[in-house]
Order: sequence, then C-alpha cells, then structure tokens
Amino acid sequence: MREGLLEIFQETFSELRPASPIPELKIEFFAFANINNTIRLRNGKLLVRLSDLLEGAPEPVLRAIAHILLAKMYRRPIDRGQAARYRRYVASHDIVRQAHLVRQMRGRKRLRSARGHVYDLDSVFEQLNARFFHGLMARPRMSWSQSKTRRILGHYDPAHNAIVISRIFDHPAVPRYVLEYIVYHEMLHLKHPVRLRGSRRCVHSADFQAEEKLFPHMTEANAFLKKL
Repeated sequence: MREGLLEIFQETFSELRPASPIPELKIEFFAFANINNTIRLRNGKLLVRLSDLLEGAPEPVLRAIAHILLAKMYRRPIDRGQAARYRRYVASHDIVRQAHLVRQMRGRKRLRSARGHVYDLDSVFEQLNARFFHGLMARPRMSWSQSKTRRILGHYDPAHNAIVISRIFDHPAVPRYVLEYIVYHEMLHLKHPVRLRGSRRCVHSADFQAEEKLFPHMTEANAFLKKL
C-alpha cells in the first residue's frame, strides 16, 4: 500500500464522523478493467479497492477519493470541490490514455458480426460516411449487441474503437433512417470525443448537437424511438 494512504483515509473518516471510532481499514490497489474504486463494510472492517491507475495520483486527489468513498459509504454529502478535483484528474489526457490501454488489455469486450438478419452495419456506416463526412472517417469495428436492449440503443467504445448497436434495430419493422440516425449519433461521438468543461465531462458539445441536427430524419427517428 502506498505510504500515507492509510492515514489519509483515517483522517477523512474522522472529518466525516468525528464522534465515531475509526474502524479497521484494508486498502489495496487493484487491477480493475477501468478506473473503478470500491468500498465495503465487512465484519466491522472497511475494505477499499482503488484502481491501480491511481497509484501515482497526487495526495489531494487521493484525499478526494477517500472523501467520496467514505461519504458514499456513510451517506454524507459529497463536497463539490473534492468531486471536481477527482473528475479533473481522471479526465486528464494521460489518465484517459492509460485507461483506454488498460481496457484493451484487461476488458472483455465481446463484439459480434456487423452483418445482421436485415441490416449490415458496415454498409450503413460507409453510406453515412460518404453522405456526411466526405468518406474521410476511418471505420471502427461495427457490431450488433448481444441482446435486444432498449436501455442502451448504441454506444461508441474508444478503448476498443468499436460502435455497438442494439440488436433491436435489426428488424424489418425498423425504418432504415432510424438505424442510420443511431449509427450517425455514434459516429459523432467518434468525431467529437468527450471533453472536460471546467470540472464536468461534456459528452454532447455544441458542435456535436449542431452537427446532429444535420441528419434529415432526426425528428421522425426520435418519434419512432419514443415508441420503443
């Protein structure tokens, strides 16, 4: 365990619960597939696992992590400044790059074929690429999802450079423009990566939203999606 880390958690515990005795703490850095941090209470002992990507984090960031985890554990309000400090660190270029590499090495991304029963995602991508991006966008791996999920209609995974679309759209009752809109949306995520605005992640920037409105059947597609 990193030197001084136990003391950071003990001091943070005392700040949040000054009238309570400090429980036994076990803290370790763990090889998660992403930047995850967990805390559990077992038989009166607090068990903390921190992403090994954070082992070299500066002390203020470690104090922010301790505050966030312990505040969640004991249902205390999370200080905005501490939350912002942590978000800024994990959204920094170096940490994002390392996280992508770790996900590639440790993650279990199961990608299916781009060819479905009705639609071929590779073909859809290339047609959209020609119509909206002058054919200049390099095609990522295209995959149908494993199940017909309605919760996540599509997502772009930068770590695996893959666009995954819910298999619910591979159906003859789904108009092609609806599928094209979903794929187009994910292509925009590829073109406009998530950026940090102050301490917050900006997923759909103004440029992203302006470009999304260029899709000619956006209104009809959204109307169809509301009925799913």
